[in-house]
Amino acid sequence: MARRHNPALKILGDRLKSSGLVPKAVVGAVMRKLVHLIYGVVTSGKPFDLRLAMPKLDLQDGI
Repeated sequence: MARRHNPALKILGDRLKSSGLVPKAVVGAVMRKLVHLIYGVVTSGKPFDLRLAMPKLDLQDGI
């Protein structure tokens, strides 16, 4: 569900899927990334910002 609505997680999941990872492993990797993003938001107290969360994503995937 988060993969559908968060552009960073969608791109991450699509990249892992296209590299040949099995679907359950893709879901696990996306869940792990989501947990890390949530932890960062909770500990910093700042709202979610895609540029801070995944700074290299724009260079890799064209966001």
